[in-house]
Amino acid sequence: MDQLNIFVLEDDKLAQKVMASRLAEHNVDLAANLKTALKKLETGRYDIGFFDLMLGPGDDYSGLKAIAAAAAKGVYAVVVSSSDSEEIIDRAYELGARDFYAKGNEESNVAEIIAKFVRGRRAADAADVFGSAFVTGDAPTRAMITEALKYAPTELPILLLGPSGTGKTSLAKVLHERSGREGAFVAINCSAYTQDLLEAELFGYRKGAFTGAADGRTGRLLEAHKGTLFLDEIGTMSLNMQMKLLKAIEERSFYPLGSEKPERSEFRIISATLEDPQDLIARGKMRFDLFQRVHGCTVNLPPLAERPGDITLLAQHFMKGGRRLSFTAEARERMLDYAWPGNVRELKKFIDLLSSGAEGRVGLETVAKHLKGQPARRAAGGGGLDDVYSDALARGLEAALDKVADQVIARSLAETGGVRTRTMTELKISTRLLYASLRRQENGRGTIK
Repeated sequence: MDQLNIFVLEDDKLAQKVMASRLAEHNVDLAANLKTALKKLETGRYDIGFFDLMLGPGDDYSGLKAIAAAAAKGVYAVVVSSSDSEEIIDRAYELGARDFYAKGNEESNVAEIIAKFVRGRRAADAADVFGSAFVTGDAPTRAMITEALKYAPTELPILLLGPSGTGKTSLAKVLHERSGREGAFVAINCSAYTQDLLEAELFGYRKGAFTGAADGRTGRLLEAHKGTLFLDEIGTMSLNMQMKLLKAIEERSFYPLGSEKPERSEFRIISATLEDPQDLIARGKMRFDLFQRVHGCTVNLPPLAERPGDITLLAQHFMKGGRRLSFTAEARERMLDYAWPGNVRELKKFIDLLSSGAEGRVGLETVAKHLKGQPARRAAGGGGLDDVYSDALARGLEAALDKVADQVIARSLAETGGVRTRTMTELKISTRLLYASLRRQENGRGTIK
């Protein structure tokens, strides 16, 4: 367990002892009143702060002032208070609180908060992911992945959505690597098998279980023991196979084909599909109960055409360690305008093809020869100011500008590892603007659940 610097604002002596006992493994600094709290927050360096709001008889929630001071210093502020009306909860979050708990269950709540914070910090420390394992400079995409990384060390299942070639398998590997699980990463593409073959592949089989089974084979579920089972294209699985998989997930046990002895496996599920799960459920192609089991956290990876800034980043990444190319301005423009229907996978194939060619400086003619078809991105929208202008006409200028601000702030937070004070300093924005943006992003995040 990481040792943290923790600040506690609490006026009740017994409550102080309870908190000190729960936080004995960490460095704890206590304050019993607002004046002392503000002074310590100004001069000290803390990772997490626990805040009571009512500091003495007749106090008018003065602890709220300490939350704002803590948030401004980048402290992860958690309220633990007996005052939990909707108005107070909303005000605490508005001032920068990250969590709000009612007093009375500190033993489990404090442990949960600490574990959550450590997961988040490790995910933030994983900012290098975006420079190598999953290359992207797109702010919304980085924000979604950063959020998903917080759940990497947990048992929570993760569902990855997005068109083919957007990097779902790469992201699944990153999540496994950041999970700390000692077992292997085991991937299977469900669309590559018939129902019978998929059952044998997942559960394994004993010698003689069916015609042609000359030897037994360990199934993927057992191979993923204490590791991660990645089920790609889970939406293509038959309903009968879905039922069998659901039973194995719920019971953590299964019977290999031809065996009367069950096997046990403590695997963690990450799954992916390029189809909308809700549409699959509506069409009777996916069981709702299986969907409930695999979508604890959902990440929707956008197609490459919706994050054109990544085209150059990825092209440079694919040339690392090999032959370097240069592109004329016209060639780069054509690459940025192209729709990339095969997404990142198509871009990599394209760069590999050019790297094998004779040209070192690639011109428009060469690019156009390989990227056939009508440039789609410019037709769909000019990008940049054109997109902002179209959005402003559709939703109003204020909403359009808020969207731009949210994207810039999300990118800054991803690049600074979630350190809000750095984001405010570098972007020269106020605390109020930052938290207004965070609330909008939280309320509008439809793909993280």
